[in-house]
Amino acid sequence: MAEKGIYCLILKTSGAALPVGALGETRFPAGWYIYVGSALGPGGLARVDRHIRVHQGDADHRPRWHIDRLLTDTRFVLTAAVCGETTERLECTLAHLLGGEGVRGFGCSDCRCTTHLLYRDTEPQAECCRALSACGCRPVVITVAPETNDHLVRT
Repeated sequence: MAEKGIYCLILKTSGAALPVGALGETRFPAGWYIYVGSALGPGGLARVDRHIRVHQGDADHRPRWHIDRLLTDTRFVLTAAVCGETTERLECTLAHLLGGEGVRGFGCSDCRCTTHLLYRDTEPQAECCRALSACGCRPVVITVAPETNDHLVRT
């Protein structure tokens, strides 16, 4: 997946509190979380594969970003990623379209957004697909099977 784009990682937790970089000790109530990211660099959307491998415990992919802190914590389960191809910087637009409650300062140190980690009390995959479509992207869903940690691409 070398194309450039934007994506939503969808995680579920029964609740947790953990230190997250400069944000310090952060509470994560039980529910669903959407992390909005961009993959406009050299590897493109291969960054999503990296996130999945970090979640699976791949030692070659050490935690680097805020989201990695959640991906390496067993209290968070990565269920899916919803990706869209683009060469435009649309991750902030996507985060604003999704809107709502989130973790202040998470994943947005390089922009003016309040957050790139949004909370939901219900599963948000369809919502992420609609938001990516509203950004002009065709959503591609990568489902992560929790039993095997395999990932399957579907559209």
